[in-house]
Amino acid sequence: MSTVVISAYKVTNFTDGGGHFWVYMQYVQGLRLLGCEVYWLEQLRPVGDPEREAQLVSTFLDRAKLFGLEGRTLLYARDRDREGEAGSIRFIGRTQSQAEAILRQADLVLNFHYAIDPRLLAWARRTALVDIDPGLLQFWMSTGQIHVAPHDRYLTISETIGTPAARVPDCGLRWTHIRPPVCLELWPFTYDPRAEAFTTVSTWSSTNWLKVTENGTTVLRENTKRVSFLQFVDLPLQTRQPLELALYLVDDDAEDRARLEHCGWRVRDAREFAGSPETYRSYIQRARGEFSCAKPSYEEFQSAWISDRTLCYLASGKPVVVQHTGPSAYLPHGEGVFRFTSLDEAAQAIETINADYKRHCRAAREIAETHFDSKRILESVLNAALSAGTAAAPPVAEATT
Repeated sequence: MSTVVISAYKVTNFTDGGGHFWVYMQYVQGLRLLGCEVYWLEQLRPVGDPEREAQLVSTFLDRAKLFGLEGRTLLYARDRDREGEAGSIRFIGRTQSQAEAILRQADLVLNFHYAIDPRLLAWARRTALVDIDPGLLQFWMSTGQIHVAPHDRYLTISETIGTPAARVPDCGLRWTHIRPPVCLELWPFTYDPRAEAFTTVSTWSSTNWLKVTENGTTVLRENTKRVSFLQFVDLPLQTRQPLELALYLVDDDAEDRARLEHCGWRVRDAREFAGSPETYRSYIQRARGEFSCAKPSYEEFQSAWISDRTLCYLASGKPVVVQHTGPSAYLPHGEGVFRFTSLDEAAQAIETINADYKRHCRAAREIAETHFDSKRILESVLNAALSAGTAAAPPVAEATT
């Protein structure tokens, strides 16, 4: 039985992010089903209020307990005396020596925190970086916007990163291609012909901007779901199908919300409808299907990215209509999954699904079972991450831009 540490990113601080919690829990539960002993490692971001910190930790630990991780969490904070210092590592509920012993004894650290403190990696016997932001991560690395500490293995959910088809550099690394997992046992088939709305759960505006150089000048380009959805804001006017968005909105988004509702979208508060792991799962299971757009970067980098959220819809037997993010060797089109590039394609996909809804629901579940079963995927992840060899790119690899 292998011991694996999952190094997650910004889950404890984001208590309203039920879907964000599930991103990492798919890996945790898939590994546990394979018989692995799993620990959760995460940095708690400073909040400047001891009471608030305690509340965040308590909420996370309660959720972790429900998923079988009681006593298997390694939460830590970095206490800095001065800006720019690395600061000391303070573990919450454990001594540093106890946490260090767990990391040293583990067979593998699967790291999703790209800017993790290198001191933690130094304690690990074997490390693998998991790229769940394909294209973006390599862009950040190649432009010096993020520094990734050395790992033993580099995994990506993209089909193109590290190949001649990639639109970003491989950063001198050998990337192993994996598929994002969904734990089928926790996301059962939930067919309901009376389900009404195509839905999704999404952030809206955020601080997510791409820093790019155009004609020798550095500019910021908005890289948000807001930009993408507003390109398809008229979709409810093209179909009789109810369309609903569960969004993380703030007061400054009031004008956008009014525009969406004017065009026929139902807009819900994601904190209320999908803020916990349980309500997030319930919200997806009540849906008729999913309609969703991708951030502009995924369309631009053409990495064949697919959302972990979309996998939850598929596993639940919900057909999906999602924005095209690049050619795929295994993602089907026209049976359970429709990948659109235009408003007309999106509207037509919804009508096609509704014309034979039961068939597309079955196809959605079959796609999840065939391509995204967490047990099969994570068995291959373990084999790749624990194998001998070098993670450097081959010296004769074709350059990609």
